[in-house]
Amino acid sequence: MFAPPVNRLIGELAKLPGIGQRTAQRLAFYLLSVSDEEALPLADAIREVKEKVGQCEVCFNLAVEPTCRICQDERREGSLICVVEQPGDVIPIERTNEFHGRYHVLGGALSPIDGIDPEDLHIVELLGRVSNGNGVRELVIATNATTTGEATALYLADAVRDRAPDVSVTRLASGLPVGSDLEYADEITLGKAFRGRQAL
Repeated sequence: MFAPPVNRLIGELAKLPGIGQRTAQRLAFYLLSVSDEEALPLADAIREVKEKVGQCEVCFNLAVEPTCRICQDERREGSLICVVEQPGDVIPIERTNEFHGRYHVLGGALSPIDGIDPEDLHIVELLGRVSNGNGVRELVIATNATTTGEATALYLADAVRDRAPDVSVTRLASGLPVGSDLEYADEITLGKAFRGRQAL
């Protein structure tokens, strides 16, 4: 329908989450209408983030160095680990100012239907972090309040109890709507959920 480069741009934009074909088309035409000085920094930012940003060797959060800034911060409580599904889930938790420990990013949630099994996530690394002798006293499971998030939470609770029975396993309390993602929760709701977390 359009010139091949325009069709390609629309197709690539439509692959982004939450972007349909019409929105992709509007974005493509917006990018075509602005000057090179406005459009090219977006391309440079995408290239830079793909080249420079990787995973933290300890917690698997986003990092530009071997370890992320949270793992490098010695003021953080090393005995307290919060487990989340994706790096984006760290941001809303940090905004609450309720949690001062460290994180562990699983890289998703268990979903056998979708072919995501325990070995596809960073569960082995988590169990290594909480094993006896590493000083972890509490593991806060902050997976999403979805079917897969709940299944992952229960799996982790059982695995940690078997591997490190002295570690307390807690789950975020009610306050987060079932079926929602942490990324869309407001700070007040998420803060209340943290304060009211309960043992699994």
